[in-house]
Amino acid sequence: MKKLYLLFFLYCSSFYLVLAQNKTADSLKNVLNKSKSDIEKVQLLNEMADYYKSSNPDLMEEYATKALALAKKINYKAEEATALLNLGIVNIISGDYPKALDFFSQAKVVYENELAVNVKDNRKLKNGLARVYGSMGVVFSEQSNYAKALQHHLKAVSIYEETKEEEKLARVYNNIGIVYRAQKEDFKALDYFSKAQKLQEKVGDPTVGITLTNIGNLHLKQNNLKEAEDYYTKAKFYFEKFPNPRGLGELYNNLGLLHKQNSNSSKALESWNLALQTFDLIDDKFGKSDTYLFMGEYFYEQNNWSEALFHAQKAAELSKQLNVLEGTALAEKLMSSIYEKLNQPTEAFKHFKLYKTAQDSLINHENIRKSVQAEMNYEFEKKETIKKKEAEKKALLLAEQSKRQTLQTIFTALFVLLMLGIAFLIYNRIQLKKNLTLQKELAEYEQKALHLQMNPHFVFNCLGSISSFIVQNGTDSAIKYLSKFSKLMRLTLEYSKESLIPIDKEMESLQNYLELEQLRFNNVFEFKISKSNDIEDDMAIPPLLLQPFVENAIIHGLIPKKENGTISIDFSIEKDNLVCTILDDGIGFEKSKEIKENLVAIHKSMALDITKKRLEMMEASTAQKANVEIKEIKNELGEIQGTKVVLNLPIQYIK
Repeated sequence: MKKLYLLFFLYCSSFYLVLAQNKTADSLKNVLNKSKSDIEKVQLLNEMADYYKSSNPDLMEEYATKALALAKKINYKAEEATALLNLGIVNIISGDYPKALDFFSQAKVVYENELAVNVKDNRKLKNGLARVYGSMGVVFSEQSNYAKALQHHLKAVSIYEETKEEEKLARVYNNIGIVYRAQKEDFKALDYFSKAQKLQEKVGDPTVGITLTNIGNLHLKQNNLKEAEDYYTKAKFYFEKFPNPRGLGELYNNLGLLHKQNSNSSKALESWNLALQTFDLIDDKFGKSDTYLFMGEYFYEQNNWSEALFHAQKAAELSKQLNVLEGTALAEKLMSSIYEKLNQPTEAFKHFKLYKTAQDSLINHENIRKSVQAEMNYEFEKKETIKKKEAEKKALLLAEQSKRQTLQTIFTALFVLLMLGIAFLIYNRIQLKKNLTLQKELAEYEQKALHLQMNPHFVFNCLGSISSFIVQNGTDSAIKYLSKFSKLMRLTLEYSKESLIPIDKEMESLQNYLELEQLRFNNVFEFKISKSNDIEDDMAIPPLLLQPFVENAIIHGLIPKKENGTISIDFSIEKDNLVCTILDDGIGFEKSKEIKENLVAIHKSMALDITKKRLEMMEASTAQKANVEIKEIKNELGEIQGTKVVLNLPIQYIK
């Protein structure tokens, strides 16, 4: 069955075309006899060869040989390549694959050489080259060399897509599907069969029934019985529209297998009987041997030994006539099993020996085939390599000649362009450097401006704290508070001149601020500030960047808490980032929002908005990510345990 479908799409043999071809062949003969032009004669000879490929390979070879001789005589390369292609197809039909490949290789060289110099018949030459690639793909498929088969089929696809030969493209798609099916890559096979089907239905290709049968077979293999039946039904419609007894017989065989799988015995037997009737129309013994084998296996499964034996004997008889070793082996094995069930051990053993003999012959035949294939592939590769080297040498010589003629002119023009290019590049780099410098300075000034916005906001908050502290704790405690505030202000003023300060200075500033807040709130919280040993002394951070988050943690997280709380600040290095973590065990930001919604809104509009802009400016000036993550900490029961703020900052150093 594999060979039938493969060759069908190579040279399109079809029962319903034979009569029409004979009529056309007669008219071509009349024109040939009257023709006086050698150019017209060689074209007609190739057309005659093409017409006889589906009915009489001997006549095809005769006309192709005459066409080849005449084409060489008048130096008509395009028709010479066509004649070589036709002779290759003749040898595929006869099974002489090495000789077929040799003709195809010769045709390929002629087509390629003509395409290099002939612009007039470009499309015709490309289609001829595509036919060569497709035919070579079929040879490699028949030899089970699927990698090379796909390689050549895909080259044919590329050309047919370019020339928009949809009917021929569909047939190559079908052959690619068959290659993938042989490799058990069913999904890829289905993809190419579907592509072929769409194109065939679009152009009205009468061979679409074969494609639909192939798709149905894949669905049957995948046990998608409904889809298989749908495709078989479509295929039957096209076989009735475009009569093809061989294709229809194969369809009935597959329908029988489908009905058998659906446990519909009557329909299965009906389909197989229709297959036998259809194959009888064209005396297709190969198809009938398959049908008898299917029926024999069916009756064996039904324990109907007499019917099973009758059909197995028929299958064996036809397979032996055709010298089909695989069919003979399967039929003999089935008969051995039947006689064993009939309790006739002598007959069972006799047929088992015949099965083993056929099986051994099949293995030997396969080994010989593989050996011949290896030798054929070696010779083919050798010839291809020689031709490739010759073509490369010829192309190199032509390139060198052309290069010498134009080198001086090109060199002068290239030198001028090169100098202009270098001048433009230097100018462009200078301008780019200026732009980058201006952008960096702008980002730094914007960063400092935001920092200056931060200072008065911080002072405003501290003065508010002093005011409430005086009211709550009296004059003496307020004086102590003012002393610490004064120290903190000196540090803040000192840092305000810089866009970056060392991390140790930021830690000192946070230490003073937290001590001040401890004093203000009567030590209702503890704090801890730490840093990783990986942090270097000259690593830096923008001043007052963490203070708004620490203030939020105290005011809105720890103070509303009834019992004492803790806050920890940690500086560490993760990959290429400086990570600043602020962790408190307060009431969480959602609860705080419910309690003091208006106050939180006012606070966010100042400190947190400014901090967000500072982070954006940091990203602009460093071209690295700078972001903040705020999330609530919850235990396993979902209870709020506090708030965690993580700032991921680019690593920066004091210049």
